[in-house]
Amino acid sequence: MLKILFFGDVAGNPGRQAVKKALPELIQSEEPDLILANVDNLAHGKGITVKTLEELIRAGVMGFTTGNHGFSKKELADEVFAKYKDIIVRPANIPETYPGSSAITLETKKGKVLVGHFLGQVFMEKQFPDPISSVFDVFEKWLKENKTEDIVASIVDLHAEVTSEKVAFGYFASGKVSAVVGTHTHIPTADAKVLPEGTAYITDIGMCGAAGSVLGMKKEVSLERFINKSWTPYEVPENPSKAELSYVIITVDELTGKSTGIKPVHQLVDL
Repeated sequence: MLKILFFGDVAGNPGRQAVKKALPELIQSEEPDLILANVDNLAHGKGITVKTLEELIRAGVMGFTTGNHGFSKKELADEVFAKYKDIIVRPANIPETYPGSSAITLETKKGKVLVGHFLGQVFMEKQFPDPISSVFDVFEKWLKENKTEDIVASIVDLHAEVTSEKVAFGYFASGKVSAVVGTHTHIPTADAKVLPEGTAYITDIGMCGAAGSVLGMKKEVSLERFINKSWTPYEVPENPSKAELSYVIITVDELTGKSTGIKPVHQLVDL
């Protein structure tokens, strides 16, 4: 069986530290063939830089998905997508004027794995500056263009706000890819399963970020925004003692491309 370990949204330095601390033991105990992470919030809670991405590369993460904040630090993000275009994937349903790869194929000892990434539309259009095409409209064309005969497994990250959109897409893609995982909302869901057609599915993996926070950001800032209706910039907690670590382990029969299991894990890590 091919084993894939996928970390949910890595939020700022606490998330990076949690992944770096936990990964050596996970590599030893789980022996994953492929390690992936969503890095939409990697650089101080928003966007990506070469420096922060390379922290995770050195730790052992092999491939990356992004999201609606992937280009927030535009010049820095352009450098990331140019330098690491073979291991980081941008959403495939945003305008082609954005740099980066809309699909990546990663080599493992058990064969090639196709990684895809899409944005949801519902409530997301206010969070992204340009039009987002429906994943339901573009997915099959994307799959036809990228899923070649030598692919032994395929996994798609749907970065979306609304659970119904993610669940519906899971059924839409069932039997067409090995796994569909949801990211973006930072809260792990309790619906991990393998669909009848052999596609592993979870609505949201959760996040890797500061414990005692609101989605990886200082809880005081979120409370200020909700209670006093004031616009206060979000901040990542500094030097928290613990972090949440959320990931899934997916097993795939490399002979059929069908998943045989998906195990979600949510735990606290001492920093």
